[in-house]
Amino acid sequence: MSGFLFVVPPLVGHINPAVGVADLLLARGHRVAWACADPDLVERLAGDRAPVFPCAGPVPGVGEARRPADLRGPEALKFLWEWYLLPLAEAMAPGVRAAVETFRPDVVVADQQAFSGGLVAERAGLPWATSATTSAEFGDPLAGLPRVTEWLAERLADLRRSVGDPSGDTDPRFSPHLVLAFSTVELAGPPAVARGGPIRWVGPSITARPAAADFPWDWLDPGRAAVLVTLGTANADAGGRFLAVCREALRARADRVQVVVVDPGNTLGADAAWRPRGDDPPPDATRAPYTSRPSLGDDKDLLVLPSVPQLALLERVDAVICHAGHNTVCEALWHGVPLVVAPIRDDQPVVAGQVVDAGAGVRVRFGRVTAARLGAALDAVLHEPGHRAAAERIGTAFRAASGASAAADSLEQLAWEYR
Repeated sequence: MSGFLFVVPPLVGHINPAVGVADLLLARGHRVAWACADPDLVERLAGDRAPVFPCAGPVPGVGEARRPADLRGPEALKFLWEWYLLPLAEAMAPGVRAAVETFRPDVVVADQQAFSGGLVAERAGLPWATSATTSAEFGDPLAGLPRVTEWLAERLADLRRSVGDPSGDTDPRFSPHLVLAFSTVELAGPPAVARGGPIRWVGPSITARPAAADFPWDWLDPGRAAVLVTLGTANADAGGRFLAVCREALRARADRVQVVVVDPGNTLGADAAWRPRGDDPPPDATRAPYTSRPSLGDDKDLLVLPSVPQLALLERVDAVICHAGHNTVCEALWHGVPLVVAPIRDDQPVVAGQVVDAGAGVRVRFGRVTAARLGAALDAVLHEPGHRAAAERIGTAFRAASGASAAADSLEQLAWEYR
């Protein structure tokens, strides 16, 4: 039996892939614990089977970590690092050290954006693995931006002196022992830059999640194509215009398309398609999954909800329109569903490029797309067979990679090698 400490940022898309791996390790008799700046979030996603060590750290979207909705490109990347990732690493480090001292893991599994995990493990002389929940870093996302590259190198050096082993030189995003990549080369392509230790392409970690019992499954019309529109959990403040364009484009196709729109911030307004019964309150994005079941009224073409059972819904839809978030893209392709991708910031432009290069979707401009252009992109992924064929090919590769099972196998092997 070995002990595995998962160090994760308080971000749903970074915790969910690790949950399936942790569950398998527990089922195999190993000890598992978590370290995170939001223990409640980990317990909500992972359950209470493993202890969660609390860490300090900024909350995404709150206070100084609240990123302006219109920030894009290098400015958005700098903000992410300067006001979130680096402060998160500094703040989490004492809690991670306490978790290591108390739990005494054999291996630390550090998310690629939880830098303190790898640095603390290195300083403690522990083997550690990187949990890469996005494949963007395996390319060269900063190619052509030498000043940004230099700035990041300086910040990481400062962080190492503060948190890690000052004599070391390992990039905390790439473990020298093992890198678990939750994708495959069929989507991500071969790494453009060799960093860290061996990369294990395990594919997405797709595990069962609690389904919403009150989702109106009978609303779906088998005689029309079903489309899911989602911008993930972190873009509610930026999606108003884009969701309105989606509504316009998709209602123009109501004779052949039904649409489920995820709108956690209620940016489309309560009358978009959600029609509460009587005195029912409007959707509350802070509760899961819904405050009440929608009364659909006469609208049989567009359903707007604050959240949906995404994995279950992906089994029933024909296309996805999204922000090119890595988890959403991989979950759609796992189900063989082609995409229209509209990247907003961070790793999303890189992931969107991977989708297009693989032939599994069409890219549109998030801030400038028109209803006509969006509709044409949707028509392409729905009716041009090459996109679906590419999505199905990637989905086959994902399943062959074995996901959480392959990741758990690799972590067990790492623990055995360093005994």
